[in-house]
Amino acid sequence: MTLLLNTLYLTSPETQLFKEGETVLVKIEREKRLQVPIHHLQAITCFGPVYLSPELMHLCLERDVAVSFMSERGRFLGRLEGLDHSGAMLRVNQHRSHADVAASLRIAKSIVQGKLANQRHVLQRSAREAEPEAAADLGRSADRIQQVQGQVDRMETHDQVRGCEGEGAALYFDMFGLMVRQQQASFPWKGRNRRPPKDAVNALLSFGYALLMGDCVSALQSVGLDPALGFLHAFRPGRPALALDLMEHLRPLVADRLALTLINNQQVSSKGFREADGGAVEMEDETRKLVIQAHQQRKAQTIQHPFLNQEVPWGLVPLLEARLLARTLRGDLDAFPPFHPRG
Repeated sequence: MTLLLNTLYLTSPETQLFKEGETVLVKIEREKRLQVPIHHLQAITCFGPVYLSPELMHLCLERDVAVSFMSERGRFLGRLEGLDHSGAMLRVNQHRSHADVAASLRIAKSIVQGKLANQRHVLQRSAREAEPEAAADLGRSADRIQQVQGQVDRMETHDQVRGCEGEGAALYFDMFGLMVRQQQASFPWKGRNRRPPKDAVNALLSFGYALLMGDCVSALQSVGLDPALGFLHAFRPGRPALALDLMEHLRPLVADRLALTLINNQQVSSKGFREADGGAVEMEDETRKLVIQAHQQRKAQTIQHPFLNQEVPWGLVPLLEARLLARTLRGDLDAFPPFHPRG
């Protein structure tokens, strides 16, 4: 149970919510845990089987407090909202910003700068644990990515910004093999490949990105944004461009670090992968279950949010990023602040 950005996040099983006067009363196992004035809330997000009394639902509808329902693993199930037009206006603002080249470019730049900063963070973190020669190479790549990051603000078009993102990705993935410290023979790295992945490391990365994508789509839907209309990624029918935007700066911290941790801690082995027809490498069912479990465990760990200056579970980070993006589109924030850990 966490209260952030005027949103009440309920993650504990057997949580019950009731109306008490002009407040939301939260009980867990029939014990009172929290009481929040309704006018302090913009939204309530429920993970798993959370009970809301009919009286509280009516109060939320009357006071324009949106209630989002998620599965225990974070899949968006639905959203309860009243006749207020704030949700519609948010989407109008999203469409306007998408059509406004300057506004769209500002958000695209923030996303790419966040991704480059997080790639540097992963490289620098790995350098602290690497042998001296590898550490030096990782440090040099981190410095070069920092130089690319410094160029982003000077870019005048979306394609130029995407060029900076691509240059940073090339520098980062050139060093990815050095971050695989254990089982190097079993998990060789020859570069990033996908559709389909052709080795076990890329299979882990692609699956991690798919899990993160699901979290980002759900996060955007929960705050009322259209996942299809992005700012960095171009619109294509059937493509969740805004979810791709939202996950871009989170990839290094979530999916890349998950893959590296699983390999370096020897939680996965090469026996858990198979080569399919056409050269694609796929995970065996047990390995897939293990990755999902590790992903869920990571979401339960806490981290200091750099913008909010509060400890939050990792699993709430995509939701908080979606809400910060919504605030940017509403004009409450001058610029979108992409998540970047301290230290």
